[in-house]
Amino acid sequence: MHDADAISHPVNRALTTQLKDLEKSLPLRVLSPDDWAHWQRRGYVIVRGAVPPEQAAETAEILWKFEQKDADDPSTWHTAQRRDHVRAELNNSGMVEIYHHQRMWDNRQTQRVYDAFVDIWDRTDLWVTIDRANLNPPRQGDGPAEGFIHWDVNTAQRPLPIGVQGVLSLAPQDAETGGFQAVPWLFQHFDDWVADQPDDRDPLMPDATGLVRENIEMAPGDLLIFNSLLAHGVRPNTSKDRVRLAQYISMQPAEPENAAERAERIRLWKEIEPPNRPDFPGDPRGWEKAHQTPADLTPLGRRLLGLDDW
Repeated sequence: MHDADAISHPVNRALTTQLKDLEKSLPLRVLSPDDWAHWQRRGYVIVRGAVPPEQAAETAEILWKFEQKDADDPSTWHTAQRRDHVRAELNNSGMVEIYHHQRMWDNRQTQRVYDAFVDIWDRTDLWVTIDRANLNPPRQGDGPAEGFIHWDVNTAQRPLPIGVQGVLSLAPQDAETGGFQAVPWLFQHFDDWVADQPDDRDPLMPDATGLVRENIEMAPGDLLIFNSLLAHGVRPNTSKDRVRLAQYISMQPAEPENAAERAERIRLWKEIEPPNRPDFPGDPRGWEKAHQTPADLTPLGRRLLGLDDW
């Protein structure tokens, strides 16, 4: 069994209405009515062109540089990870321990990205999560044919956690390169499914035997937003010479009354540090600190971090 509470994704403990049951009060900014219905029914939605393709390409170049790999030389793509993850399934899954590069903050403070999360939460006072990226080269050797399915929140908690996660595509993601996969059926039928599960089930990794996985294809600049209660995973990269690149971006309702959390968020940005959580091992080289200063923030970015009030 996993230590689910120690590694769970950030959730909002003040809300009581599950996002699939939320009734809109604000007009939609980015999502269409069909998008909204799909989000509530299937637990995810794709925002096409959330950032310009050239902005996504610039971010991809930063990941290659950070990882000290050459995009044009596959012999450089497979290197040992610098630190192990608390969650063993994440080992060698392509996680990139970069958090504060200017391009990553540019993506976070892009208006269309913010507006999409306003649609999801039905509120404007949001904080952006400080998260990392992924560079996943073709798989070497044997491994699970489909990749592992998991949650990033503890699904044994009651009431169930309320949270949102997001993935910004930086390179084409399709059936060959791997990328996001999910089990929408389990999201739709979770209550009935869990009633038939043993008491000692793993609250972070369901038994996905026989469950249909849905593979998501995205172009550079597309943003996938998914409910944290959607069981999901990363498909193995089965291509010969292509790489999956992505940045994890999400937003949550701001908590200005939580002075400690607000101060910590600002410190992470100012000191160019990874979140102090066990599932973020950080970069032992200190590459970001050595190569950059704190990212410049727009007025929107300052509010998304917590420097300024909404």
